[in-house]
Amino acid sequence: MEPVLFSTPNNPIPENRTEGFFETHDGHRLRYAVFRSDAPVAKGTVVLLQGRNEYIEKYFETIRDLTASGLWVATFDLRAQGGSDRLLKNRHYGHVRRFIDYEHDLDTFLEKIVLPDTRLPFFILAHSTGALIAMSAAPYLSTRIERMVLTAPFIGLSGQAASEGTIRALAGVACSLGLGSFPLTRKLKEQPFRDNPLTSDQTRFERNAGVAAAHPELTLGPPTARWLHDSFLTIDRVTSPNHLFSITIPTVVIAPTRDEIVPYIAQERISRYFRAAQFVPINGARHEVLQERDVYRKAALAAFHAFVPGSDAEAVEEVEGFGT
Repeated sequence: MEPVLFSTPNNPIPENRTEGFFETHDGHRLRYAVFRSDAPVAKGTVVLLQGRNEYIEKYFETIRDLTASGLWVATFDLRAQGGSDRLLKNRHYGHVRRFIDYEHDLDTFLEKIVLPDTRLPFFILAHSTGALIAMSAAPYLSTRIERMVLTAPFIGLSGQAASEGTIRALAGVACSLGLGSFPLTRKLKEQPFRDNPLTSDQTRFERNAGVAAAHPELTLGPPTARWLHDSFLTIDRVTSPNHLFSITIPTVVIAPTRDEIVPYIAQERISRYFRAAQFVPINGARHEVLQERDVYRKAALAAFHAFVPGSDAEAVEEVEGFGT
């Protein structure tokens, strides 16, 4: 039998787990895993939602941190990435036909895996695109999810060769011409550590690069025009005051101040209308704060543990220093 999850020498798979595939509403198989805590009484389950071009293996370290605190973790690879079914013949294009399909997948995951097989209460920890999915779905998740923690939510785009406005326009035109399943650029450049916008931690950067090198089938290339177009439409809807007012799940937004992927100012701006949210800047951190150096990563985890009921904060007294 083929393995579901993959281990590399410096990134072993956490123990005490269940893994497999579940089927979506439209017949695709998505890879998932549930990791159980060894604590005699579970404090709840964290539903971990990944960013674009991420996969379960990238979060093994964070999963260990969470299960060590008495929490279970349930996570899955988003459709068309990681070990989940791809939608196009070219499996390296990051594609989605409709952004709402991500929300349907989350709903199916909650119904088929989380509700029957994990422990209450339920929390969401979501990064980047996963955070956009969580924000979009939040108004109808309030009866199932107790609290959310969002890291660097994908609510804007920077650091690209073209401006966000240009990318929006090009993606819209491509979709109107029936070219939505093609990317706007043919290949994403592999960036060395010194130029990467994701993390300032070389050890974690190289660990993640090692997983990608050992299992390139998990990785993605550029997003398609349809993925970009539908993502921007979702960003516009989710960041509107009306939508933000409709979110009642208590939320923490963790914003790295040196984020070169999602503008920090856009993350700060939503806090003005997001009445259910607390805004926590992590000064000096880059986009992938959970893959960052310990000084930034520990601050983000301290914010999570201080916010999630029953979780064991490593140092609750650090709360006042989140932004340092």
